Amino acid sequence: MVKEKIQDKEQWDIEIKPETSAISLNFKELWRYRDLLLMFVKRDVITVYKQTILGPVWFVLQPILTTAIYVLVFGNIAKISTDGLPKVLFYLSGIVIWGYFAESFNKTSNTFKENEGIFGKVYFPRLITPLSQITSGLLKFVIQFLFFLAVYSYFLIIGTPIEPNYYVILIPLLIVLMGFLGLGSGIIFTSLTAKYRDLKFLITFAVQLLMYATPVIYPLSSVPEQYKIFLLMNPITPIVETFRFALLGTGQFSWLYLAYSFLFTVVVLFFGIIIFNRTERNFMDTV
Repeated sequence: MVKEKIQDKEQWDIEIKPETSAISLNFKELWRYRDLLLMFVKRDVITVYKQTILGPVWFVLQPILTTAIYVLVFGNIAKISTDGLPKVLFYLSGIVIWGYFAESFNKTSNTFKENEGIFGKVYFPRLITPLSQITSGLLKFVIQFLFFLAVYSYFLIIGTPIEPNYYVILIPLLIVLMGFLGLGSGIIFTSLTAKYRDLKFLITFAVQLLMYATPVIYPLSSVPEQYKIFLLMNPITPIVETFRFALLGTGQFSWLYLAYSFLFTVVVLFFGIIIFNRTERNFMDTV
């Protein structure tokens, strides 16, 4: 009787239980740790530029320098088509939307390696870490997108034939797809590199190769018909093309291919969470 009374008085604020399923995703727990997520976002933004001379100016300077190189090399030297658009506007639009995916993928693909010290000492939902990384990447994307809109407005003012359309309402969806695709792909790679460390050397090369397989520096319309199907198998291609079509009026838009990108993202994110959950159970035993 006494034992039952003692048990009744034991009330815990938090109970840590082993995961019962690899696909379990406790949204309530993730929401409970939202303050930690915001703290990680602040850490990611501040630590990168804390000891730099220009600080957050690099957010804008990076796409400016990259665009300048692309205009010189691919626009002026290689003479690659830009669908009749100003070279600066064409390349900048591709760099901004592609950059968010690359940023999300590169950061989340190092989740276990960069946080092994924290994971071994403190409990919190491990998925908070990659979520914070795509959130901090979103802040960078917003700044770069605002800069793109400033350049975009300039060309509109001087009368450049740009034809934005009502598909601009899809832009928030395109951003979400890029972020979640980067998240799903990144947590798959970080789960693999937790055990097979040499795979991390392929990440930078893979991202660079994927960029060339995506119409970032060239329009899809310039690709020979026999090769277009291979580029359209890349789920990022419809996202980039839709982004350009919505804002610039050029590019190839298709609900079918956009739906393919959506389904591909959902599948990658689903399997990414499964693999991530399975890896985090035994992660400290393998490092």
